[in-house]
Amino acid sequence: MRIGIIADTHGVIHPRIADVFAGVEYIVHAGDIGGAHVLKALRAIAPVTSVDGNNDGDSMGDEIKRLTLGDTNILLTHILPRPRELDARVRDALRKQPADLVVFGHSHLPHNEVVAGVRYFNPASAGPRRFDYPTSVGLLVDGELTHVALDERSVGALEKRMNQLSR
Repeated sequence: MRIGIIADTHGVIHPRIADVFAGVEYIVHAGDIGGAHVLKALRAIAPVTSVDGNNDGDSMGDEIKRLTLGDTNILLTHILPRPRELDARVRDALRKQPADLVVFGHSHLPHNEVVAGVRYFNPASAGPRRFDYPTSVGLLVDGELTHVALDERSVGALEKRMNQLSR
């Protein structure tokens, strides 16, 4: 199964999204969407499940959704904040029902790490550039997770900023 993973679009559909997500069977968006037009554009590519982020109306980023895609049980949230220091909501949700993969956003920092048997993945931001952070998305293809830089500058930024939330 081929799944597109995106977060922190903040109202922007990067021009490379359609190409990078071509052929995906499903898309998950980890919040700070920035408007219905973003979800409409993504739904033109594949079905989408999303959570609201702290910049999406009055949600305060407290939404958690679960879904199973292929053989992968996914917990989708916006604010984690760190894989080794989970927000109580996320920790409690994982205790009630474990997940194979936790997809999150908010920090705009790329992350791909296994902690206590659970993979934590943040695709980084696909929206407006922030600081020297990468602009990127993720792909889950046949169980393998990768980040995809959306511009040349982000290639080095992905390497530089990867897994900073656990340092």
